[in-house]
Amino acid sequence: MKHNFSAKREAIYQTLSSTRTHPTAEWVYQQLKPSIPDLSLGTVYRNIAVLREMGLAKSIGIFGGQERFDTDMSQHSHFVCKKCHKIIDVPGGKKFVDKNIYTFIENECNADVESHSIMFYGICGNCKNPR
Repeated sequence: MKHNFSAKREAIYQTLSSTRTHPTAEWVYQQLKPSIPDLSLGTVYRNIAVLREMGLAKSIGIFGGQERFDTDMSQHSHFVCKKCHKIIDVPGGKKFVDKNIYTFIENECNADVESHSIMFYGICGNCKNPR
């Protein structure tokens, strides 16, 4: 997707959206620094904040002491490895959530539920069965 972004913002967005690893801002910075020598870590953080405000990226939380980001804005859940902090997309969206839970929350909180976020935690296949 091409946006009317500055070259740096476009590079940051493309780097974020080109991986399924749910990267940190530091990872994005390390990927881009060789090709954009005047890039600063602060610029990466500021641009990720703008992308979040635009609805093109989201924070999925802090894992291993670092905030991780996702540009897949579809409704999906995540599995987090407690050993290596790898984050894996879990497809399914609303299929994981019984419709009665939405109704219960809406009634109890007098609110309209628009989305949800589910995190599963455990040990990933690579950590469970090292080669």
